[in-house]
Amino acid sequence: MALLALIGAWLIRRIKRHASSEEECFLVALLLGIGAYWLPSVVFLILPAWAYLFYKNIFSLRSFLASLIGFATVAIWLAVLSQLSIINYQLSIAHNVRAWIPTGAVLLAWLGTTIVRQTLRVR
Repeated sequence: MALLALIGAWLIRRIKRHASSEEECFLVALLLGIGAYWLPSVVFLILPAWAYLFYKNIFSLRSFLASLIGFATVAIWLAVLSQLSIINYQLSIAHNVRAWIPTGAVLLAWLGTTIVRQTLRVR
């Protein structure tokens, strides 16, 4: 699950300055939606991604809608598979809270190295 969040952060980070970000926003939301199967609160990781896009001035309504479509895709598939009794899914935000320890550690380490690299690049 930490790997899905890290791949999502990497996808957002590699968007060029004057490029469109719709495809990457869709993929990140899709990855976070898949990760939300095991840890539902991972959905809130999209907020820092949106903040980063807003900071880089590449956030748009189309990016916002693409990320919502990515989450909706996973939700629809989850509902269909649950309805067909292929999987048994019950939504619980507090489910598997301990999974945040490695996920948070990996994301904080990535964020720290990114900040240090950019600070050293400026000097």
